[in-house]
Amino acid sequence: METEFRPSPLALAVLSLLHAAPLHPYAMQRLLIEWGKDTVVNVGQRANLYKTIRRLLDAGLIAVRQTERDQQYPERTVYELTDAGSQATLDWLTEMLSRPRNEFPQFPAALSFLMLLTPPDAATVLADRGAMLRGQLAAADASLAASSGLPRVVAMDDEYLRAMAVAELAWLDGVVADLRSGALTWSEDELRPMAQMSVPGGELALRLPG
Repeated sequence: METEFRPSPLALAVLSLLHAAPLHPYAMQRLLIEWGKDTVVNVGQRANLYKTIRRLLDAGLIAVRQTERDQQYPERTVYELTDAGSQATLDWLTEMLSRPRNEFPQFPAALSFLMLLTPPDAATVLADRGAMLRGQLAAADASLAASSGLPRVVAMDDEYLRAMAVAELAWLDGVVADLRSGALTWSEDELRPMAQMSVPGGELALRLPG
């Protein structure tokens, strides 16, 4: 299906939820959090959810089913999937699963400028990251244990995140070990000629801390 709507994890999550049943935004957010999908879909800010719903509505991928009125809650709009939305869900899902995408995460971007830290400082911050990853790994193990009685397919995101954490942690431990042993090191004098060659006709003031 051709649509001007740009797919996103949150938009896919909304359409996928509506495959099961018509829902209002609060129920969508609650279900994503209860199912632990907030680790892979950013649903913390309800304003982003409402903005995404509005764009899906404008694109004709969802429609208003009804408006619920209850004395205990504000008026709530219930949305349902359209035929176009149903097809878009499958198209987006196929695209996201089959094609790797460069999503420009923060960590590789920061690694590309690691030389601005001293090797000892780099070892410290990367070791801190490793400690946090170990905590995330323990949380992933707990989540997988809690879903052990469910079909494996419902926890594939947790399984993937765990595998990524294990791989990154092994790599981090190796880099930190090399930094601490001196097998991986750098200096201002070593880096300055390379940096200056990259700025034709100019002087590059490269200064490492410390």
